[in-house]
This record gives sequence, structure tokens and C-alpha cells, in this order.
Amino acid sequence: MTILDIIVFLVFTGGVVLFGCSFFQKKRTSDEMTAAGRSLPGWVVGMSIFATYVSSISYLAYPGKAYMSDWNAFVFGLSIPIASYFAAKYFVPFYRSLGSVSAYSFLETRFGPWARVYASTCYLLTQVARMGSILYLLALPMNALLGWDIKTIIVITSIAITVYAMLGGIKAVIWTEAIQGFILIGGALVCVLALIFGMPEGPKQFWDIAVADNKFSLGSFGSSLTESTFWVCLMYGVFINLQNYGIDQNYVQRYLTAKDEKSAKFSALFGGYLFIPVSAIFFLIGTALYAYYKVQPGLLPSDVTGDSVFPYFIVNQLPMGLTGLLIASIFAAGMSTVATSITSSATIVVTDYYQRFFNKKATDKQSLRMIYISNIGVAVIGIFVAIAFLQVESALDAWWALSSIFSGGMLGLFLLGYISKKARNIDAIIGTIAGVIVVMWMSLSPIFFTDGFLTEFRSPFHANLTIVFGTIVIFLVGFLLSKLVCTKQPK
Repeated sequence: MTILDIIVFLVFTGGVVLFGCSFFQKKRTSDEMTAAGRSLPGWVVGMSIFATYVSSISYLAYPGKAYMSDWNAFVFGLSIPIASYFAAKYFVPFYRSLGSVSAYSFLETRFGPWARVYASTCYLLTQVARMGSILYLLALPMNALLGWDIKTIIVITSIAITVYAMLGGIKAVIWTEAIQGFILIGGALVCVLALIFGMPEGPKQFWDIAVADNKFSLGSFGSSLTESTFWVCLMYGVFINLQNYGIDQNYVQRYLTAKDEKSAKFSALFGGYLFIPVSAIFFLIGTALYAYYKVQPGLLPSDVTGDSVFPYFIVNQLPMGLTGLLIASIFAAGMSTVATSITSSATIVVTDYYQRFFNKKATDKQSLRMIYISNIGVAVIGIFVAIAFLQVESALDAWWALSSIFSGGMLGLFLLGYISKKARNIDAIIGTIAGVIVVMWMSLSPIFFTDGFLTEFRSPFHANLTIVFGTIVIFLVGFLLSKLVCTKQPK
């Protein structure tokens, strides 16, 4: 790595950390820490939502997936307009009218404390899994670049992110995400152009190879539910993105930071729609990497595969200076998402557990102190999960499977409370139990039901459908019970 690359990397990443720390104030309230005083412009919040989507999962795992296979995973992004529309029309006005910074207080109002605890627990599990996958992917390019131990990189990166997230609060996170969004888009564009125009025979050679090898395929359009077809990926995308926009604390918290409802609606649409063309660039990078190394196989060592191919290209094939820019772009993508997970998870720990069950009369100072402690605790857990990701082959597949499992179908519980006004507490409990059973069966049966007659009871469905079936079962069981079980009405 050249001195110029090091300077470029340090200027971008160090500048982002210092910018985030600049929002530190000695005197602040917990509302400023978690909702930024509800004063941010819509475009800033929208860029923050976009940057939350585009983590190092997108920056490294999407190219890795396209390199190894095709554009099937891109179908996930095509579902975002559906979720963005519902967010702008229904979710944003709904959450801004509640007055609570927690996305799960509504569930307690509808069904009791258990519903709030269930959903917030599912959310926290999802976030630590997400943090782990992102921190792991962030460490790959630095490992290829400097040769540092991956575990050491994970720890140092987590500390740096936690520092500015704690010092600046949600306002710092959102503003730094907006800046990071521009950096990561610029880095991705530079890289895809370098790849395509770096082909020995020019851009046409890239296109001919990609088309001939069917690298732009969106997957099979068949009816199979056992593999990642176009429809399976689309269903997963619709449900996971509805969950993101409808009940994910990362997004709900951002709706509340906007200065008014109009700005919040704009941010939901802008952030979601921007993700589609940018994610296409990441898949284009993966396809270009495939073509680049197919015609020049001697440039790629045999032990470099999957998610590691893009970092290897950045370090070994890009011109001086661009390497530092791309590494900075990857860090920008990952840092923004990890910071979001840390701050939003800490908010949930304080609002849904500390203030709700342990200290109902907590002063603002006590709540603020607990936010700081929670930030550190969440970051430490994320480090251990990231180290566990060293054992996986594809971080994208592992993350999608974990998010589908840990989500626990909580979207179904939210929809039941939001849509069915007659659904009772008992209906929700029975529906949730049924949904959790389905989630556990689909998640665990492929692991434990492997021998003899037990194989007949193994789930035949693709792992990404776990959230789909879990959500549907919770909603339908609860909804039907509310319709079929009639209670005696007073005369």
C-alpha cells in the first residue's frame, strides 16, 4: 500500500469520525441523543436511510454474490418501492403521531408488555447479527491491504464507531451517514468504471462474457420454494423491507428525527429508491470482476474466492490513490450501518427495558447514562458475533438466514395490531406462538432432522422464506381467531 493510499484512507475515515465527534455537547437531553431534537432536513434523513441500507454487506457481499453466481439477489432491491410507498403513506404518519421514540411501544398498547418485549428482543437479535456480518466484512479489505489480524481490525473498527456514536448521538450518526453516502457512491462508480474499462479488449469484452455466461440472470422464474428463485427472493424482499420500514427501530427512529411529516415522508421514499440503482452498481462490480479474472486468471490466487475477491482487486489492481478511496468507501458503508445499529439498539434497551421495567421514574440524566452504557454493551456483543462470522462462506447468505430467523415474524404481530382492530391479547399470543413454532421448524429442522425417518419432517422450504411464513402465520392465526371466536356483547 502506498503512502498516498494511506493518506486518502485516513483523511476520509478519520474525517468522518472527527465530524461525528464534533456534534458532542456537554449539556444535552435524552431526546436529543435519540431523536436529534426532531429538526433534521428530509434529504439528510433520506441519505441516512440509504446509507443504512448500503452497508459493507452491499459493498462486499453483493459483488461477491454476483461474482460467484448471478443477479438473483438483486431482486431483493426491486421490492423496496413497495415498502417505501407504504412507509410514506401509512408508517411515517402513524409513528410520528405516537410520540414515542420506540417502535414497539405501540405493541404494548395493543397487546400488553409481552408483545413489546417479544418484538424488541427479535429486533436486538437481528441487529447484533447485522453488526457482526458488517464488522467482519469491513475487516476483509484491511486484512488484504495491511495484513493485520482480522480480529484486531474488528475490535479497533468497533471502538472507533462507538466513540462517535456515543459522543454525537443520533444527530451525528445521521449527518455522518449522509456524508458517507456520497463517499460510497463515488467509490462504487470509480471501481466499476475501472473494471469495465480495464478489460484487455475494452467494455464490449466484459458485456460479451457476462451475457454468454448468463451472469445477469435474476434467477429461475419457476414455482419451486426450495431454492432462491426470482419469486422466493422477491417474497423475502417484500417482507423484510416491509419489516424494515414498518417496525425496524433504525427506520422508525429516523422518521422522528425529521423536522416535519413532509420531510419524513420524502426521506422514506428518497432513501429507498436511491438504493436500487446503487445496488445495481455493486452487482455490476461483481459481474465485471468475474469477466476481468476470467480473461486474466493468473491475476487471482486460487485461494481468493467469494467475498474476498473484491478486496483483493482493490488492493492489487487499482491505480495508486484509488485503493485508499475504495477502502474508505467500504468503511463509510459499514461504519454508517454499524453506528445506526448501535444507537438504535441502545435506544431500545433504554426505552423498552430500563425505563419500562427497571427504573420507571428515571431522570433524564440517568437515561442518558444508560444510553452510553448500552452503546458499549451492544458494541461488545457485535464484536463477538463478527468473530463468529469468520466461519461462514458467504456473509450475505448467513446474514439473510439470520435476519429471517431472528425477525421471528414480528411483522405479523405489528400488522395484526395495526390492521385488525378487533384482535385481542389472547389472539395475538396464540398467533405468535404458532408463528414461532413455524420459524423454529423452518430454522432448526434442516440441522437436526437429518437421519432416518426424521428427514420426512424437515422443512422443504428455502431459509429466506422463514420470515414470510412466520409473518403470515402470526397474522392469519390472530386475525382468524378474532373473527371466529365471538365474545358476548353487552346489551
